[in-house]
Parts: sequence; C-alpha cells; structure tokens
Amino acid sequence: MEYIRVTKENLEKEHICCAISNNRDIQVSSKKAWLSDRFDEGLVFLKSAERGKCFIEYLPAENAWNPIDAEGYTYIDCLWVSGSFKGHGYSNDLLEACISDSKVRSRKGLCILSSDRKKPFLADPKYLRHKGFMVCDEADNGIQLWYLPFMEDETVPKFKECARHPQIDERGYVLYYTNQCPFNAKYVPILEETAKKYGISFKAIRIGSREEAQNAPTPITTYALFHDGEYLTNEQMNDTKFLKLALEKTA
Repeated sequence: MEYIRVTKENLEKEHICCAISNNRDIQVSSKKAWLSDRFDEGLVFLKSAERGKCFIEYLPAENAWNPIDAEGYTYIDCLWVSGSFKGHGYSNDLLEACISDSKVRSRKGLCILSSDRKKPFLADPKYLRHKGFMVCDEADNGIQLWYLPFMEDETVPKFKECARHPQIDERGYVLYYTNQCPFNAKYVPILEETAKKYGISFKAIRIGSREEAQNAPTPITTYALFHDGEYLTNEQMNDTKFLKLALEKTA
C-alpha cells in the first residue's frame, strides 16, 4: 500500500478519505479548513493513495482538541480503516508510521480515546490492547483514555477535571461539536432544522478553538450530545435517528 501525507501544499487536490470527493461539498470544505489550521500545530494526516477510509490523524497532545493532560505525548485524533481496506494490515502500517514519527520527535508515547467496548467513531479497544495500549483514565460516561508509553516510568496521561464527569446545566438537547469531523457540517444543521420543525429543545454549540476544546465538559469534542444535562452519545445522527431518540425520551 502506498501512503500520502496530506499537507498545506497538497490539501486542495487530495481526497481526505472520510468525506465525499467533491471539494465544493460543505463537508469537505469544512474539514479541509480545519486541517489547514492544524498543520502549523504539528498535525499529521497520513492516508492511503487509493480513495477510501484508510487514514490516521494525529498531533502533539498539547495541541489536541480534547480536555486531556498528556504533555509530551502524541494524541491520535482518528485511526480509521474500513470497507475493502480492512483485514490487510493497513491499521498496523498507519500506527507504526505514527510511532516512528513520534519517536523521531522525541515524544513520550501515544494516547487515544476508546472505551471498554467498541463504540461508533472510537478506536477499537481490542485492537489497542493487542498493540500494547493500556487504559490510563476513564470518565463517568465510560469514555476511556488509552496510552502507549515508549519507555517505562513515563508520566501517565489523564483527563482534565472538566471532562471526568460529563454533565451540563442546560435542559433539552445540547450538542457540542467541532469541524474536525466533516459530517458535522451537513448533519448538525439537519438536526437544528428537525428540532425546530418538531418543537424539540435543541442547541448546537460549535467548539471553535483549541482552548474551548481543552476545557469542554466532555472527553469527546467532535460530537457529544447531552439531554437535560446528562451525556447521551458520541454517535452522529441524521434526522431519523434524532427523532427516534427524542420519542424514546418522551415515551
């Protein structure tokens, strides 16, 4: 498999794997704008030369858009291999590239979000365990921080206090999200329109800076949905799923 590192210089012409290929689509443009702003902060986006969902995205943990204390580590935003790419060892290729790059940069190790059981849009805990990762912290909602230290006795990453107990004061549905995930550019407005149409209390809060993300009330900042103050899910929803959820909550 041939891999391409996406940079500011080739960003516009490269397909970014998890979104559709049309650069004029709002999903693509929002994700590419987010990436462009992160490259100067050390973000690396490595993907397969072939189109499809096969890539890794990582950056220094100090610059991660998540409320973690992991100075000196590399934080993996996303390691995604799916479809026809699964089962060929490409996840190993991408992870090894991240490890090698991180060691060259004298990082302490890697960290990534997961859970005790596989959840949508989170790394598979079975795979992480197989590769030597360990759980180093866990929030009340079951979201875990895993790490892979390169040497013994390294400091252990942890969640910031604001993320340990994911809960907010606002009533109704409240969604925290960032433009890191391209799908949000399409589906967040759909949820807003659906909520308005059916009289559902809904508020979308776009996290627009690293500082906001690092102080968010949730370990996951790409997509975190709350209801009446309680954390619900990180699974992105279309109008049908959202209405089903809302009906279940009122039943």
